[in-house]
Amino acid sequence: MLLEALSSAILGLALAWAAYHRLSHRLPRRALVLATGVAGALFGAFVMNTALDAGNLLTMLVGAAVVSVASLSLLLRPAGRLHHSATA
Repeated sequence: MLLEALSSAILGLALAWAAYHRLSHRLPRRALVLATGVAGALFGAFVMNTALDAGNLLTMLVGAAVVSVASLSLLLRPAGRLHHSATA
């Protein structure tokens, strides 16, 4: 269990670092991005462990990556300026 949690946390940290490195102009502070990536990965691993009740490390890491990327995507800001119409 400790190996799965540690692996998921490292995966979430790596995904968050890569997202911040690539999209730093569209993301908030680095500490928030890194914490969100790790928390999302740990939650994804927990959900996969609860849903499948299997000790397969690969399926847990896939679930951790999916939830981590999904939670990181919620932090993204729009790339350009938003144009509002005068009639709206």
